[in-house]
Amino acid sequence: MTKIKIFLDDLRNCPDGYFLTTNVSDCINLLKKFEVSHLSLDYDLESHDFKGIKVVEYMIKNRLQADFITVHSANSVGGKKMYMMLLKAQDEGVLAHSTVIKLRPLPL
Repeated sequence: MTKIKIFLDDLRNCPDGYFLTTNVSDCINLLKKFEVSHLSLDYDLESHDFKGIKVVEYMIKNRLQADFITVHSANSVGGKKMYMMLLKAQDEGVLAHSTVIKLRPLPL
């Protein structure tokens, strides 16, 4: 199966070769349907009820995987929280130990 790259963000331009998702539901649907080589997540989304952290929570609860996960949020508090949740899930064996997890804020 071909692996895809997902970019969750509702403001920034999507990098070439990525599927752009602007909301939590679309991102989760792609994670459920495809193997993911790179998942890049923003914290702040237009919908204040569904922030990028909801994707992280769903991934952990349902043991969804990606080879490489980047938290690219400019929100330092929210981005760090997502990053720490991912690291904890990896330490607990929920996420594969081979998964690369990075915190790399991008400017708006």
